[in-house]
Parts: sequence; structure tokens; C-alpha cells
Amino acid sequence: MSRHDASLQWAVTLLIIAIAVGTVRPVGVSGQGLAVVALLVVNSAALTARHLPPSFPPRAALVWLTTGVVASAALLKVSDSGSGYLFAYFLAGHAGYRLRLKPALAVAALSSLLCGAVFYFYIGPDHEVLTWTFGLSTGIPVVAGILGRSRQQAVEARLEAAESAERAARAEARTAVLTERGRIARDVHDVLAHSLAGINMHLELADALIDTGDLEKVRAAHNKAQSLVKESLKQAQWTVHALREDSLPLLESLTAMIESSGHREVLTVTGTVRELPVQVTQNVLRIAQEALTNAARHAPGAGTAVELRFDAASTTLAVRNGPAAGAGTAGAGSGMGLIGMRERVALLGGTLTAGPLTEGPDRGGWQVEAVIQG
Repeated sequence: MSRHDASLQWAVTLLIIAIAVGTVRPVGVSGQGLAVVALLVVNSAALTARHLPPSFPPRAALVWLTTGVVASAALLKVSDSGSGYLFAYFLAGHAGYRLRLKPALAVAALSSLLCGAVFYFYIGPDHEVLTWTFGLSTGIPVVAGILGRSRQQAVEARLEAAESAERAARAEARTAVLTERGRIARDVHDVLAHSLAGINMHLELADALIDTGDLEKVRAAHNKAQSLVKESLKQAQWTVHALREDSLPLLESLTAMIESSGHREVLTVTGTVRELPVQVTQNVLRIAQEALTNAARHAPGAGTAVELRFDAASTTLAVRNGPAAGAGTAGAGSGMGLIGMRERVALLGGTLTAGPLTEGPDRGGWQVEAVIQG
């Protein structure tokens, strides 16, 4: 309930009490006047109690509203004039708002019967239709109370649904942030881990060779470190492209990536080429980059083949290399690159297999195959 609605209800309550106090007679300190004053106090307290919070116990509310309608009927009987009947109307209406359906109807029926009987005996049997009609009408406001409660519950339900939707949106946004952090972490690894490890190793080698005086080997280690720096710059450029939100042309980008890694004519495309979603394109390129980097790192000099296959319900990227023709430059690796590739494929709802080749012309080599649905 808004502050404006609460203020309006308080104004109505005070207005009813003021009208009753100003019109109901007799008022005194003894006899009938004292009874009228006492019943005015009880009715005013019962009407004021409708501003109690919704958490007020239902049984206690039933007791106070029942007491209120009895007191309002008694005020009609004891007083000689005035508008004390307003208490009965508003208490019946509040019973419909405050109580469940059956107790509310019971309070309204009690108000109608008591007030109808009071009017009947007060005015007399000569006006039977008028007295019972007027008396029974005191229970009708229960309908307005029930409708008001239904409207309030509907508003509360909408507010709760809106709050739930907001909480869900915040949770989704947080999940998206965490997912993006994971993606950036994988990209950082893809760019830096292999290259920095190789650069560090060759710089350490050059430093160790300085003491031997073998300048040719020092120069070779330095040149290798320098080539790794250039390779890192290329990978950084690809990372910037992959982090962008706009779509990259998959075939052109994959071809350029393969050529920049020192290979030519190793890409095979099968099936009907189609445009893939941006997220799929970005992750396919990142998986290809990681697989090509691993092949160059762990199997230098080996032949490399890349296959991009478009099937009806899936897209497959396979990167295969033969056995190493020389020594690898980064040792066994940390294994984070393979983990990153698996995470990328899992985000797309696909599968990734990676392992050594045990047969065929590339036996002793390695193959990475990512299958993405769609």
C-alpha cells in the first residue's frame, strides 16, 4: 500500500469517527448517555484497528471485527439518533479485505442480521421491508472488501514477479560476467602462455651460452626468441579479433591464420559452407589457433593438416600433425591450452577429442577434433 492510500484511509477513518461523535445522541456520563459514549469508543477502536499491519493474526482480527459489528448494532439500539450505522458498513467492508472468504461472509451476515433486527424493532413492523433492507445492506460492503483484497493480492503478485525477474536478471548478468572472465582468461592464456614460455627458455639459453663464448649459438637463441616475439604479436592480433563482437569471415580468417603460422595449402573444406553464429566463429578460430600453436610447439617441422567439415547438423574442425621432426620448444606444456579448448567447445554444446595418432601416415602425431552442433 502506498503512502498516499494509507493517508486517505486514515482520513476516512477519522472522518467517520468525527461524524459519529458529532451526530450520535444522547451523550452523557451516566445511564443511556454513558452507554452511547462507551459504544462509540468501542466502535472507534474497532474501526481504527483496520490500520493494523497485514501480519496481525487472523484469529485476533476475526475477534475484533466480530466485536465491532456487535458493538455497532448495539450503538444503533442504544442511541436515539445519528449516523452510527456507518461503523457497521465500514467494518463489514474491512472484514472482506482482512479475513478469508468464509469468516468474512460470516461477519457480514452477522452484521446484517443484527442491524436488520435492531432497525426492525427500532422502527417497528410497519416498515418491515425498509428496515430489513436497510439492515441487511450493512453486510453488502464485504463484497467491496473482497474485491479490494483480490486487487491488492494481484498487485503484490505482480510486484513479487517483477522482483523475481530482477533477481534472475542480476543472476544472469553475474553469470555472464563470470563466463566472460573465463573467456578472457582463456584468450590471455592462448596468447601468452606458449609464447612467453618459449621466449623465456631461449633467453635463458642465450644467457647461459654467453659464458661459453659461442656467439653463433647465442645469436641463434636470440633469433629464436625474437621470432617468438613476432609470433606473439600475430597471436595478439588474432585475440583482438576474437574478442570483438562483430562477426569474422570464418574461411578467410582461418586461411590467414594458417598462412601466418607458416603453412600453405593445408586447409580442406567439405560440405556446404554456411555462415555460423558470431560466438561459434570466434571459438572455432581460437581452437584452431591453439591447436596450430601446439603443433608448432611440440612437433616442429611436422606436416600439418586442417579440415573444416560442414554437416547437416554440426560443424567439425580437425587439426592433425605428424610426428615431430625436431625438438619441441615448450616442453610438455601446462595442459591449460587443452583445458581451454574443451571449455570453449563445452560452451557451444559440442565435444572435443584430442590424442595421439596410432595409425596412418601421421602415426606418432597428434589430432584435435572439435564437433559443434548447429
